[in-house]
Amino acid sequence: MPSISVRKLYHDNQHKLNLSWVAGTGGADNLIGNDEQRPLLALVGHLNFIHPNRVQVLGLAEVEYLDRLEQSAAKTALDQLFHKSMSVVMVANGQPVPKLLRDYCHTHNVPLMTTPLESPYLMDVLRIYLARALAVSTVLHGVFLDVLEIGVLIMGDSAMGKSELALELISRGHGLVADDAVELYRIGPETLEGRCPPLLRDFLEVRGLGILNIRTIFGETAVRPKKVLKLIIHLVKANDQAMQALDRLNIQSETQDIIGVMVRKVVLPVAAGRNLAVLVEAAVRNYILQLRGIDSTREFIERHTNFLREQEHAPDTD
Repeated sequence: MPSISVRKLYHDNQHKLNLSWVAGTGGADNLIGNDEQRPLLALVGHLNFIHPNRVQVLGLAEVEYLDRLEQSAAKTALDQLFHKSMSVVMVANGQPVPKLLRDYCHTHNVPLMTTPLESPYLMDVLRIYLARALAVSTVLHGVFLDVLEIGVLIMGDSAMGKSELALELISRGHGLVADDAVELYRIGPETLEGRCPPLLRDFLEVRGLGILNIRTIFGETAVRPKKVLKLIIHLVKANDQAMQALDRLNIQSETQDIIGVMVRKVVLPVAAGRNLAVLVEAAVRNYILQLRGIDSTREFIERHTNFLREQEHAPDTD
């Protein structure tokens, strides 16, 4: 299962959460990970002595509770707490850290951090961060674009013209997310977020032109850091076999399973003279209409059915 170190969590959120690392620096490499017994929401939570969270958060009530305990009772409680597996302790609301807690964190190599932020907000931010950082992921070959605010993944065999199609779409005002290697993360039960590996960011490889820096050529608005995947455009050669297998009315929407998430899929035959950029834009617009409950194919079938019924009941003029 995916995991991250406390060190990375600290560096990624230090400024956003105004974190201060006050003790337990020896536990910088402690891992925060998800498993079947510990769902994501259980990774972060207020102080829990029975089932400790990986990220233990102490707010006003928790710090007050520890301060009220007698020395012996506090040691017993902390012995029980630190006997379990936890990765980091965070004291929120700008509360002073109890000295005994600081000593235990130092002794057991459990990082101890403080923040002036309120504990509910702190936990919300950390849960969102961990949902992305620990998301199940995969890498697919293709070009990932932002077309009309919809995340579109263009797939197909090599030499099908994916990069040329992407370049034309970018020139029409759409944005590039990733080329060649598209990282997809399941950040929710039905949500896939596409990103670009840092090494390939901003670049698009086009046969005959080489590697193009899209940000430099087209400007800042031509690239996107990430996008939620909504639609797959699969390019196929327009041979006789492919055309015969194609459903011209497209009554049943095709889908593709990507790490447990079903994504709408449109198959576009590639042939000389076809303006693929216009077809992709039309496919995206049609997808948006379908999200609103407008299905052009079913509308046509209903109109055709009504016409035939009218013809059946029309009086015979002969």
